[in-house]
Amino acid sequence: MPVIKLPYHTTHMEVEVGEKNLKAVLTSNLHQYRAKKGEQELILEAMASPIGTPRLRELARDKEKVVIVTSDHTRAMPSKLTLPVLLSEIRQGNPEARIKILIATGLHRATTVEEQRRRFGDDIVDREEIVVHNAFDESACEFVCQLPSGASLVVNKLITEADLLVCEGFIEPHFFAGFSGGAKSILPGVCSAKTVNENHSARAIAHPHSKAGIIHGNVIHEDMVYAARQVGVDFILNVTLDAEKKVIAAFAGDVEKAHEAGCKFVTELSRVERVQGDIVITSVGGYPLDQNLYQSPKAAATAEACAGEDGVIILVAGCVDGLGGEHFGELMLSGSVQEIHDRIMAIPDQETIPEQWCAQIFSSMLMKHKLILVTTNLAPELIRKANMIPAASAQEALALAYQMKGAEAKVVVIPDGVSVIAV
Repeated sequence: MPVIKLPYHTTHMEVEVGEKNLKAVLTSNLHQYRAKKGEQELILEAMASPIGTPRLRELARDKEKVVIVTSDHTRAMPSKLTLPVLLSEIRQGNPEARIKILIATGLHRATTVEEQRRRFGDDIVDREEIVVHNAFDESACEFVCQLPSGASLVVNKLITEADLLVCEGFIEPHFFAGFSGGAKSILPGVCSAKTVNENHSARAIAHPHSKAGIIHGNVIHEDMVYAARQVGVDFILNVTLDAEKKVIAAFAGDVEKAHEAGCKFVTELSRVERVQGDIVITSVGGYPLDQNLYQSPKAAATAEACAGEDGVIILVAGCVDGLGGEHFGELMLSGSVQEIHDRIMAIPDQETIPEQWCAQIFSSMLMKHKLILVTTNLAPELIRKANMIPAASAQEALALAYQMKGAEAKVVVIPDGVSVIAV
C-alpha cells in the first residue's frame, strides 16, 4: 500500500492509500528540479546579470536613503543568503548609504526579534537597521495615487522617502494574485490596511482571472504592478525554492521583467494536468506557511480544482498559531457557510474587512465540498464551528472521507498544494 508523506509544520504526516483507490499523486517538478549550480552561485549570477536594469551597485551610486523590502515570518524567504548579497552590492556602489530593511508584513502580526534572527541571522539583526511595517499605523503611511481598481495607494513613508528602493522575495503560485514575489512586496507588503483591503475586495477575489498561475488580466496583480511602478521600485531579487526550501533559481532586475522570467520558470515546472478525484488530500507545504488556518486556502484551492463538484477535501495544516488574523477568525466562526458567504459578497470594495478574502475563498469552497481539517493544534469544536470536520491525522481523515464517498472512492494526493498549478 503506497505511503505518502505530507508536510506538516516542521515535520510530516504519512497517509496510506490503497492501490485500488489511489488515482494520482500530483507534485510540482520544482521539488524534483536539481540546479546545476549552488544556491550562492545562482544568486550571485542573477545579481551580476540583472534583467532590464543596470547592476544594483550602479543604481546605488550617490543614493543615500536606501530601503530593502523583505518578507516576514510567514514566508520561507532565504534571507540569510540573499540579504548579505544585496547589502554588499549596495555598499559597493555607495559605502556611505543609509540602509533600512523594511519587513513587509501586509496585514500579518509584527515579526518578532526572535523570528528576525531565525530569518536574517544574528549579524544582520545586530548590525542593520530593521523596521517592521505596521499597516494599521496611519501616521507611518502616505497617500501616493489611485490604483486602476479605484483603490487608494497608501504606503509606508519609508518607501516614498527612499532614494533607492529594492525588494527581495520568492516566487511560487499564489491562489488569487497569480504568483508571489515581484510587486507583491509593495502591495500588500508595505501598504496601509485600507489599501490592502480594497485590493483584496470580494469583487476582485471573485474575478475569474484571480487564480494561481495567472497574471495577465488578473485585476489584483495589475494593481500590484501599478503600485510598484508608482512608488519607484528600482530593483528586485526573487528566488524560487524546492521542497527543502533551497534556492533552485534566482531572478534579479526590473520589477516586472525579472518577475515574469521567474513566473515562467515556475509555471513550466509546477503546472500539472488536473486529475479529478472523489477525495483530494493536500497540505500547505509545512512551516512557515501552515502556521495558521488563514494561510491554508492557498493549498485548499489547488485541491478544489481536482475535487469535481462534490469531492471531499482533506487539508493538512499545522496551525500552531491558531486560526490566524482576528478578523478572519471572527468571520470563519460567524455562522453557516451560506451566511458567511452572503455577508462577504455584500461588502462594498471600500468597506472590505481585513482578511475577509480567505474566509470568502473557504466559504465558496465549503458550499460545494466537505473539508476535513487535519491538525493537532486546533480544538475539534473550534474546527466544527468553522464548518469543517476535525481529524488528528491524515489517516483518520481518509477513513472519514471513505465513509462519505464509499470504499471504492478514488483518491488524488497533492502533497504540497501551494507548489502546484492544476490546469
